[in-house]
Amino acid sequence: MTSRSITATLILAGSLMAASSLAGAQGWYSNHGQDHQERATRGLERLHEKLAELKQRHQRRADAQVGPRPQWLVDDMDDGPLKTRLQSCRTDNMKRTDFSIGHRGAPLQFPEHTLESYVAAARMGAGILECDVAFTKDRELVCRHAQNDLHTTTNIVTIPELNAKCTQPFVPADPASGTPAQAECRTSDITLAEFKRLEGKMDAANAMATTPQEYVKGTADWRTDLYASRGTLLSHRESIELFQSLGVKFTPELKTPVVEMPYEGEYSQQDYARQMLQDYRDAGVNPRDVWPQSFQLADVTFWINEMPDFADQAVFLDESPITPETSSLAYMEGLYAQGVRVLAPAIWKMLTLDGRGEIVPSEYAENARAAGLDLIAWSMERSGPLANGGGWYYQSVNDAINNDGDMLTVIDVLAQDVGVIGIFSDWPATTTFYANCMGIK
Repeated sequence: MTSRSITATLILAGSLMAASSLAGAQGWYSNHGQDHQERATRGLERLHEKLAELKQRHQRRADAQVGPRPQWLVDDMDDGPLKTRLQSCRTDNMKRTDFSIGHRGAPLQFPEHTLESYVAAARMGAGILECDVAFTKDRELVCRHAQNDLHTTTNIVTIPELNAKCTQPFVPADPASGTPAQAECRTSDITLAEFKRLEGKMDAANAMATTPQEYVKGTADWRTDLYASRGTLLSHRESIELFQSLGVKFTPELKTPVVEMPYEGEYSQQDYARQMLQDYRDAGVNPRDVWPQSFQLADVTFWINEMPDFADQAVFLDESPITPETSSLAYMEGLYAQGVRVLAPAIWKMLTLDGRGEIVPSEYAENARAAGLDLIAWSMERSGPLANGGGWYYQSVNDAINNDGDMLTVIDVLAQDVGVIGIFSDWPATTTFYANCMGIK
């Protein structure tokens, strides 16, 4: 990545911000809006500074800082050979690994899909980072987990002129009747320039809020707002440039639209899918460094057939219920016959309990591997404290989960017995630690 391309990207973004500033001078924005405009400009400046800083520190990019959490989890493990081995690991010379995938960055503590979250994940040793991709009103691609989550992941409802553009602008709760607050704000409700005025925050909302300022609160008590004072949003192209500066690889997910497609009658699902991967071609990224994902098999087969340079690493995110049919060898062989080579199910689908109550690979996982499919797991560190079984992500093995240290046991089974090639995590330091300890590259 050259300084010239970074400068060009920032000049373009700066031009968009300048256009919004001109509108403010003409009376379009209130003083409140101008304050957010200034914050957005400062965020753009931080992006420029961060990219320059990261380029200067390129030679140290393989080092990982895992912090105290992994060993805190080890201390919480049940006694046994795995705990003993992990206790012996030193953390002062750990390296980045592709086994560790930053799920939306590092959203256990940083606002998801923000510059700050991505940088934190890379520092924790994630070798691959995820930009979930959605499109704006002017059909630009941005990093958001869903097309319709701006009301919970950004401050949009606190900016009157942008809140007014939401599919459902903020409506306060009625505490007397118990009626919750309402809001739904989509990336397709606003332009890229307007999107860049927003600030990312922890994904949460106060359902009984009577003001926008109350609504944007509600962070779960096992997460934190400690690092939420800055949340710099990124376009998809900016994420590519950032990840290049960080020296990490890419796993963009094409988010399923909530609007009818073709959007506005002409922007088709295929246009959207093609645009996402074209951004990597335009940036000169080697397709071997990209793992494009979708929950829609049609997107994956479109990439396989129409953009074959990305085919081998196109990832089918499988969220279908477990049934005899969808876990069968015939089903897995059918995916392989369509060109799918990488399957990514939720953690619980690949695990089960044996007769002794031990965590072992599921029939689903065994058949996927028998069919020749590589497997990726999602998502560790997303369930909060595991004292009560871990909830949805561990549903097939809840009876074997009773402490946070069991997370490392689950990782061990996924890595050693299931044979996954990578694990998404909301706190990549944990998977980085495990991979370094166990010699996984």
